[in-house]
Amino acid sequence: MMEAARPPLTAGKFVVVGGGIAGVTCAEQVSKVLEEFDVEEQPNTMLENRFPNIKVIESGVKQLKSKEHCILTGDGSQHVYKKLCLCAGAKPKLICEGNPYVLGIRDTDSAQEFQKQLTKAKRIMIIGNGGIALELVYEIEGCEVIWAIKDKAIGNTFFDAGAAEFLTSKLIDEKPEAKIAHKRTRYTTEGRKKERQTKGSAGNMGSALGPDWHEGLNLKGTKEFSRKIHIETMCEVKKIYLQEEFRILRKKSLPFPRDHHNQPVTTDKEVWPVYVELTSEKIYGCDFIVSATGVTPNIEPFLCGNNFDLGEDGGLKVDDHMHTSLSDIYAAGDICTASWQPSPVWQQMRLWTQARQMGWYAAKCMAAATLGQSTDMDFSFELFAHITKFFNYKVVLLGKYNAQGLGSDHELMLRCTKGQEYIKVVMQNGRMMGAVLIGETDLEETFENLILNQMDLSSYGEDLLDPNIDLEDYFD
Repeated sequence: MMEAARPPLTAGKFVVVGGGIAGVTCAEQVSKVLEEFDVEEQPNTMLENRFPNIKVIESGVKQLKSKEHCILTGDGSQHVYKKLCLCAGAKPKLICEGNPYVLGIRDTDSAQEFQKQLTKAKRIMIIGNGGIALELVYEIEGCEVIWAIKDKAIGNTFFDAGAAEFLTSKLIDEKPEAKIAHKRTRYTTEGRKKERQTKGSAGNMGSALGPDWHEGLNLKGTKEFSRKIHIETMCEVKKIYLQEEFRILRKKSLPFPRDHHNQPVTTDKEVWPVYVELTSEKIYGCDFIVSATGVTPNIEPFLCGNNFDLGEDGGLKVDDHMHTSLSDIYAAGDICTASWQPSPVWQQMRLWTQARQMGWYAAKCMAAATLGQSTDMDFSFELFAHITKFFNYKVVLLGKYNAQGLGSDHELMLRCTKGQEYIKVVMQNGRMMGAVLIGETDLEETFENLILNQMDLSSYGEDLLDPNIDLEDYFD
């Protein structure tokens, strides 16, 4: 083979693939320690201006040749690495592929696409019970929403039935008009060049949404009422029909349930572009369907010819230094599966907070390995902690907040003031193992310390959540 025919070669000591939170955090962190460095898929100006030792390549990965320590990108280039970190995130699990009326939402681009569709919508259907479904349902106005969840109660990834009940009452109350100003770090996808994105690539990737993703999106449909939501529990999608097929099969769909009395089952007079049959046998028509049913790790681009160990959830297995099973290849964020023995009060969840922590820690591990140093497990993996907002309430989740993996050997303590706060504590053998705090409780730091230091609280009994006792004074 002639020498000149070879594609251009760039050698970055460190190559990071992925432009989401994990990738950017990893890139920034490594670049503080090392001189030379590449990133894939990035709104590049922002990073390159701040870190002159970062070079950004806007191109997808075609193939990873792990034995040669080399990555091939879609533009025909080869990138040789000393250490590689894969931060390619996850893809939305769509309830069905290739249907123009099914929108998957997991990132900022798809949220904007969604807003365009919504301006014309009279009724939509939301499938899924995670954070994005919860947020959408609360934010959408002027449009009928049928929300299908496979569980008994809303938001079961985050909440037990009690917290779900507390939040559902907020859905039914009218939403106050005043928007509270949000102060929180924003992750922007600065200056994404829309034209260069083909429909295919836009449809499945993009950075996952942080907790303020719907801010600045005016989620209003066509009708002039505030909120109309009907929740169908304990069901999944059985079949989706397009209008023509539905007409030929002569099926009947239900109207939007107007109230909670036993209304006679009538058929919907309206003709809809798409119809959903649920496993509960009910059929509803709508303008479009939002698939918010979670994500699967985006590992496909890296599998060919490489023998990665995969976790049960389909992610690349990483050890306690974020190292995959292949030499010099690390992974962070949604693409990876934590395979170390976790702390008793930490678990992996595909959340943007963890993507940031993992990206930061992977960078530390890569740099330490290069410099021949050892590095300790990052403190953020000691205790699971996630802060977000649902239905305008501050929500803090700590430790084994849903008693994950504790079996029946635990007890719950609750304090709830309707419309104001909901506090749940998970106790095991007199020690606090987890907590859910909804509202402005000011207890998160105290609880964080109690979970971390595993102090025996048996002597406090029920007084632990007595609102007249100032816990902070006790345990500071």
